[in-house]
Amino acid sequence: MTTRFSTAFIALLIAALWAPAGFSRDLPSKSKSKTPREPAPSSEESPAEASSKKKGEPAEAPDKLELATFGTGCFWCGEAIFQRLKGVDSVVSGYSGGDVKNPSYHLVSTGLTGHAEVIQVAFDPKVISYDKLLDVFWKSHDPTQLNKQGPDTGPQYRSVIFYHTDEQKKLAEQSKQKLAKSGHTRKIVTEISPFKAFYPAEDYHQNYFNNHPEEDYCQSIIRPKVNKVKKVFKDKVK
Repeated sequence: MTTRFSTAFIALLIAALWAPAGFSRDLPSKSKSKTPREPAPSSEESPAEASSKKKGEPAEAPDKLELATFGTGCFWCGEAIFQRLKGVDSVVSGYSGGDVKNPSYHLVSTGLTGHAEVIQVAFDPKVISYDKLLDVFWKSHDPTQLNKQGPDTGPQYRSVIFYHTDEQKKLAEQSKQKLAKSGHTRKIVTEISPFKAFYPAEDYHQNYFNNHPEEDYCQSIIRPKVNKVKKVFKDKVK
């Protein structure tokens, strides 16, 4: 049995034992609160529903739009931030970078699938450039934290850029090098890897901050990030 297969098998086994019972978590840590016993109701159709038939397949953006895939820790946070940028058409929360097909949140939460929580952004490059998205990416989380963002810990919360083209790879690497030379006292640990597959997260994870703005995690963790981006990038916010 290969290491990859055995790791995936262990993750599946843990998820199978864990998921049926459900679990309750203490706020404000998302790693302690993210999944309620029952899926939170959504006020509108999830953007993941439209793409569910293509789970795991290389995503294609609508005409004139391009795709960017980022992991900044909690995908609720990244989603709320990038949704507010001019030129961003849609943001979908999901999983990427792992070995298991069609993973569930419970499975990814074991930390054994290799997946990261990510957002997939469809954007108009004539309105907002990939370079500017990278700028928001670096300033909206801590790229020096290894497998950790705020109270959320585990490899699924790693800082990562999944590039879709050679041009995106070049720009991502250049921006990382520039940041590393800008006076950071700690090493930038952000992973830069080729995009392979994207799996939309469950419906109740989509548009989370907009649907549940008064929840403790949204108030204490997400809102300060959103407010920071609105202040730093006020000319780019809708």
